[in-house]
Amino acid sequence: MLKNKNVVMYVSGGIAVYKAADLVRQFIKQGANVKVAMTASAQEFVTPLTFQILSKHHVYTDTFDERESDKVSHIHLADWGDIAIVAPATANVIAKIANGIADDFVTTALLATTTPVFVVPAMNSHMLENPATVRNFKILEADGRFVMEPATGFLAEGYEGKGRFPEPIDIIETVKNFLVTQQPDLPLKNKRVVITAGGTKERIDPVRYITNDSSGKMGYSLANAARDLGAEVILVSATQQLTEPFGVTLIPVNSAQEMLEAVMNEYAQADIVVMAAAVSDYRPKEQAAQKIKKNETTMTIFLDKTTDILAQLGQQKQHQFLIGFAAETHDIEKYARGKLTRKKADMIVANDVSKSYAGFNKDTNEVTIFMPEEQPVEISVRSKQEIAIRIFEEAIKRMKK
Repeated sequence: MLKNKNVVMYVSGGIAVYKAADLVRQFIKQGANVKVAMTASAQEFVTPLTFQILSKHHVYTDTFDERESDKVSHIHLADWGDIAIVAPATANVIAKIANGIADDFVTTALLATTTPVFVVPAMNSHMLENPATVRNFKILEADGRFVMEPATGFLAEGYEGKGRFPEPIDIIETVKNFLVTQQPDLPLKNKRVVITAGGTKERIDPVRYITNDSSGKMGYSLANAARDLGAEVILVSATQQLTEPFGVTLIPVNSAQEMLEAVMNEYAQADIVVMAAAVSDYRPKEQAAQKIKKNETTMTIFLDKTTDILAQLGQQKQHQFLIGFAAETHDIEKYARGKLTRKKADMIVANDVSKSYAGFNKDTNEVTIFMPEEQPVEISVRSKQEIAIRIFEEAIKRMKK
């Protein structure tokens, strides 16, 4: 989403400047080209050399330092950027931008900027709540600037409050989400995608349960990929150990029954359903209301079969494109093709979870996609995010048919 985008970072003076250096790095990791301009106050916290080394570009600090005779630097930089980020944005620079003051390189360039501008405030909570600052925020928003909500936490002054610089990843995700909304030709635009993730938990008593090794990483990667392709994403998650994907509706669940109910509530409106969760096949016949004490050398637990969610979705399928997962340790094709037929899925994504680099709790995966009356599509080992993108690419091809 940010690959080859030109991002201009306007850095103003506050203790959060050191976090802005990490933000530059994160944008570059996402494939963006980054140039930086700094106010004089910002240079009191971090030197321009730091940003120059990180961005691999000259850092702009002086309105009258015209290095190229055929270009006016502040206009050239404003025109170069696809996106402008003011981070951190102090109360002072926010007031200047809101009122059109251009008395240094940063504010002059911003006055000439016609591309989207994201303002990331970072200041003491009292300054944040001052009527003048609140008024300036309203002016910025009325002018079409995008003002991020500051984080709440431990401030430089030594007490808790609102005004902290948001985490760089949250800023990245905010920008990416904006870019998604601006692209009308994304392949999943106006599509509703329901994805399940994680291993369900079946309670034995209040402190014990039956589960499996699924981390939910594949499902969360699929949610991010679907969002970036333009979809409205509902993520039904049986894990609370992963960071909630930005711009995605998260529905937390625990048991297979809870997951079934959540998915069925969304099924009628769904265009694509991806059952990436590892759903428990059995649950205890009875759940003890209190912790079971250790009395005997052995204990017997009677199990009931859970509802096969994928099979039920297949039986009720109308317009939905249904994708299932098969986590196997042997006879991959046999079991995957059997599941494809029995459960009336449109695709089954199979992987060998016995491999050291694929499957549960790994950041990488290797899968084979099985479809009715087609040759399987093999996707070699790569990150789960890349796997997720390839899965949707294959699904989109079949949906177009």
